Amino acid sequence: MTIQSISFTWIGFGGFYIKTSTGREILIDPWVKNNPVCPEFVRNIEKVDFIFLTHAHRDHAEDAVWLAQKTGAVILAGWELAFILQRRGVQNVVAINKGGTRKFGDITVTAVHADHSSSFIDGDQLLYGGEAMGYIIKFENGRTIYHAGDTNVFGDMALIAELYEPEIALIPIGDAYTMSPREAAKAVRLLNVKKVIPTHFGVLDFLTGRPSELLSLLSDIHDLIVHDIMPGDTICY
Repeated sequence: MTIQSISFTWIGFGGFYIKTSTGREILIDPWVKNNPVCPEFVRNIEKVDFIFLTHAHRDHAEDAVWLAQKTGAVILAGWELAFILQRRGVQNVVAINKGGTRKFGDITVTAVHADHSSSFIDGDQLLYGGEAMGYIIKFENGRTIYHAGDTNVFGDMALIAELYEPEIALIPIGDAYTMSPREAAKAVRLLNVKKVIPTHFGVLDFLTGRPSELLSLLSDIHDLIVHDIMPGDTICY
């Protein structure tokens, strides 16, 4: 790993631990306590700079409150979810909505559309958690990624490609609750990216999509990289 690289460690489901080229630490959708494949270093993590939440489902936001209190992280979330977190005692919350951009030093984050639901369980009630979204993240070294959150493919991924020109796409492929490889293959074509880190697959039996299947559906694209990863694996760019 060079001094300018960014590392992406998959923590299962939609979650990632990211270390930037200047040493900033970011968790995206960190499900920790009840995640059977969460790496031990994330379970025991003591300090994080930022936590970015794409939506309110338990495998994305369930651990946000205690992680923020434990690590001192600033949380970025959609307006409704940010309000809920503030009501639950989180001090450092930044709200965002689709199309908006927030800056964290030299890191910029823009919220974009995701085609998914968003709610959370409170006792015996299912409560609205705001709309799901994805994030375009531009890092200190100039690299731009697209974390799609949980989503199906949608035609305006072409607009995301046109407006933000992401180099790397972190997209779900598991099926059942998100895209399968078939839909994800169309997403890659719309996004016009050459580097793909699959998410939200394999951890549970019914999340049947696999990186090899996605790659086979895109075999005509020259120089495409689809990472075949396991929870705990780290990719550096």
